[in-house]
Amino acid sequence: MSSATPPEAVIVEVAVNGSTTREANPHVPRTPAEITDDMLACLGRGAAIAHNHNDEPMFTADAVHSPDPYVQAWTPVVEAHPDALLYPTMGAGARGIPVEQKWAHVEELARRGLGGMTLVDPGSVNVGLLASGECAPAAAAEPYQNSIADTEYMFRRTGELGAAPSISIFEPGFLRTTLTLQRHGRVPRGAMVKLYFGGDLQFGLPPTERALDAYVELLEDSGLPWSVAVLGGDVVGCGLAALALERGGHVRVGLEDYAGPRTPSNAELLDELLELLAASGRRPATCAEARATLGIGATATS
Repeated sequence: MSSATPPEAVIVEVAVNGSTTREANPHVPRTPAEITDDMLACLGRGAAIAHNHNDEPMFTADAVHSPDPYVQAWTPVVEAHPDALLYPTMGAGARGIPVEQKWAHVEELARRGLGGMTLVDPGSVNVGLLASGECAPAAAAEPYQNSIADTEYMFRRTGELGAAPSISIFEPGFLRTTLTLQRHGRVPRGAMVKLYFGGDLQFGLPPTERALDAYVELLEDSGLPWSVAVLGGDVVGCGLAALALERGGHVRVGLEDYAGPRTPSNAELLDELLELLAASGRRPATCAEARATLGIGATATS
């Protein structure tokens, strides 16, 4: 299942915060200024993609998120790294809310040309249950829902806005939906598949070699670049990152995903991945190389 020639340059993403609280890790950036500083530090070390949440609850009655904190956090980042790829999260847990409403801030950021990347979640999932049998406080008792029509809207508007879709794969069905739409020409250029494995969070597939190979088999003829992350775990420490590198994949790290006995910073998690890359004869892709891998051009200001 390994790629014949894994790429020398590996696209590295850092998910800087998610719903991680300061009580869980005092190093997590929460304010726009802190997010800016963390993104700049990680991009300076070799990351090419950065992702963040703000302090709006993920699960709300109306799913509305404001674009303003993203604009505040991202503007200095884009000025320093115009080719970096940034993308937001999306309001979840709402019922009967049109996709145009829950995705409005993603669309507005793309309309302004900020970040260059949107978020597409092509399916529905239960994602809050922990290995302890408890449900994470930030989660909801009901599933996170995105219909096929919602998925088609997000892909279509991403293409119309000239952005690249970051495609979240929580379950194998998410990937099959994506690949079917791709075969019919309904996934825009620049797409990158993010394979999310469940660590402490009890969703989808566990971070094992056989689980990864199941995804790699599905992806085999698609030509889509892909990366791995462990939500509620340690993608480097559990060995999944090394397995992905052997198969031609890319890697996401960060305090949104990490769970373990330590309280590392995003820079420390990134440095651990960079050590793995060096040991395997790889290096982090520059922002321009990441864009080339995704098949999208440099920004007009770079």
